[in-house]
Amino acid sequence: MLFQSVIGQSELKRQLAQTVREGRIAHAQLFWGDEGCGALPLALALAQYIHCPNRTEEDACGVCPACNKMQKLIHPDVHFVTPVNSTKEITSDKKPVTDHFLAQWREAVSGNPYLTEQEWYKTLGIENKQGNISVHEASRIIEKLNYKPFEAEYKIMIIWLPERMNKEAANRLLKLMEEPPDKTLFFLVSRDIMRIIATIRSRTQPVRLLPIEEDALTQKLQEQFAFPEAHARKLAHAAAGSYSEALRLVQSEKETDEHFERFAVLMRSAYSVDGLTLMTWAEDAAKWGREQQKSFLLYAERMIRESFTFNRQAGDVVYLLGEEETFAKKFAPYVNERNVAGLYNIFNTAIAHLAQNGNAKILFTDLAMQTARLIRA
Repeated sequence: MLFQSVIGQSELKRQLAQTVREGRIAHAQLFWGDEGCGALPLALALAQYIHCPNRTEEDACGVCPACNKMQKLIHPDVHFVTPVNSTKEITSDKKPVTDHFLAQWREAVSGNPYLTEQEWYKTLGIENKQGNISVHEASRIIEKLNYKPFEAEYKIMIIWLPERMNKEAANRLLKLMEEPPDKTLFFLVSRDIMRIIATIRSRTQPVRLLPIEEDALTQKLQEQFAFPEAHARKLAHAAAGSYSEALRLVQSEKETDEHFERFAVLMRSAYSVDGLTLMTWAEDAAKWGREQQKSFLLYAERMIRESFTFNRQAGDVVYLLGEEETFAKKFAPYVNERNVAGLYNIFNTAIAHLAQNGNAKILFTDLAMQTARLIRA
C-alpha cells in the first residue's frame, strides 16, 4: 500500500517516511487509533516504503517487484498475525493460527485495508466468537523471525489487534521484542492500547493516529462514490473521522438502518415508560453479536450528541441523514442540559462493561431503565 492511498494523516506519513530516509526506524512501533482511522493501512504503507528500492522522498514507487508483492500481501519478508479462532475447517485441535487463514486475510485486506475486527470475524465465519492471539501463534512468530530476510533488508512482523494477545503469548514474545534479531521490525496495530498487556506496550514506540481529517474523508468519498461535495461532507462529518463508519453510513443509505430503528424504539418506549416494550427491547439487544452491540451503543452516543446540538439551536452544524434528521428534530427537546451528560454516560458505561464481558441481558436491561428515568428529566 502506498502512503498516498492512506486517507489523510499527512503529517504522520511525512514523519514516518523521514525516519526511513534517515535510518531511524524504531524496531517496535505501535500504530493506534480509533477503528477506521487507518492504522493498518499506515503500517502497510510504511512496510512497503521500507522495502521499495526506488522510493522517493514521499512514497514508494508502486511498480517495482517489492511493491507489487507488498500490494498483493505476499512479500516473503512481511509476516502477519491476526486474532483467529476455531472454525468448521480449522478446529481447535489443529491449534488455529494466522497461517491457516492467510488466503482469507489477503483477500479481505486487499478489498478493504480499513477492515474492522467484526468484518474479519465475519470473513472467518466466527461472528459470535472473539478472536485471540495464542501461545501457538507466538511460537510461529519466534520461528519465522529466526530466519534471515529472503529478499529485503528487513523482516517485518505486523501484529493486528495485539490487545487480543493472551498473557502466555505475550510472555513468550517479551524477550524477542526487547532484543529482536538484527534487521527485524515489529509493527503492532491497535484500536485499544490500554488492553494490550503492559509489558508488551512498554516495549514499543507509539504512533498515534487521530481521526481522519474531514476534508480528506470528504474527498475520498467524492472520489469513490461520485457524491456531490455537500453530501460527501455530511457523511464525513457524521463518520467522525472513521472511514469504516463512513462506509457503514453509505451502506445504510441503501438499506434500512437497523441501529436507527433500534434507537428510535428505545427512546420512544423510554419516554412513554412502556416497561413491556423496554424489556423486550433489552432481551433482543442481549442476543445481538458483541460487535453489533458495541456498534449500536456508539451509534446511540452519536444520536444523543447530535440531538442535543439541535436542541441548542445549532442545526446548521448537525450532520444527520434522512430519517435520522427527521427523528432528531422531534427528539431534540428531550435531550437537554439536565440529562445529556447522564444519557451519554450510561451508553459510554455500557460500552466499557461490554468490553469487560459483562452480562448482556443485565447490561441492556439496566440501560433501558436508566434511559427511561433520564429521558423525561
